[in-house]
Amino acid sequence: MPENTNAIIEVRSLCKRVKDATGELTILEDIDLDIVAGTSVAIVGASGSGKSTLLGLLAGLDNATSGSVRLLGHELTTLSEDERARLRNGSIGFVFQSFQLMPQLTALENVRLPLELQGGVEAREATARSKALLEQVGLGARTQHYPKLLSGGEQQRVALARAFVTRPAILFADEPTGSLDAATGHAVIDLMFDLNAAQGATLILVTHDIELARRCAHTVTIEAGRVVRSGPLEP
Repeated sequence: MPENTNAIIEVRSLCKRVKDATGELTILEDIDLDIVAGTSVAIVGASGSGKSTLLGLLAGLDNATSGSVRLLGHELTTLSEDERARLRNGSIGFVFQSFQLMPQLTALENVRLPLELQGGVEAREATARSKALLEQVGLGARTQHYPKLLSGGEQQRVALARAFVTRPAILFADEPTGSLDAATGHAVIDLMFDLNAAQGATLILVTHDIELARRCAHTVTIEAGRVVRSGPLEP
């Protein structure tokens, strides 16, 4: 397949296999995929189809058995774990189903943490940027609250602010509304798309929610570890 020079992620012949009690289990097989900058992509499929595994490989959180993933011009298979971590810290944001906030940090400190880890941003600017994002997600009055004092929807909004505070080129979201009720989930998704549009990031999300998938420009359907369909969903 010829290279797509507009692609922010290029995947070729990607496979992931793991050892189990019966021998070797194939999770993903022969995945080819191009994702262009600025688009939104939903990865859909049944439980166990390999969606979250694919997301982890695209983000450099896991190692492929074979094949290649080129992320932001970097071939992940040639990078060490430390190099992949630096790439993620500088260019990628994450939103997970389980929020993954630091319980000992306030909402403001949780949002500011990626900037502190990234370095290069003065403390005053990091605080101002973090407060501004918390205001954007409706939590301007909750900056000093710890996660245990926040509802699930509020915690996910803090996680959204944290994901966008570094102004990432790519946002990866894994079932971002899976732990929320329908109304709260819709509000969080609206915020995610609004923030993403404002920053012009590429959005890649795993979801079981077909209505959410329809909001994305492109959908990749996985069945039994293979891409069986790629393109926008019909209304």
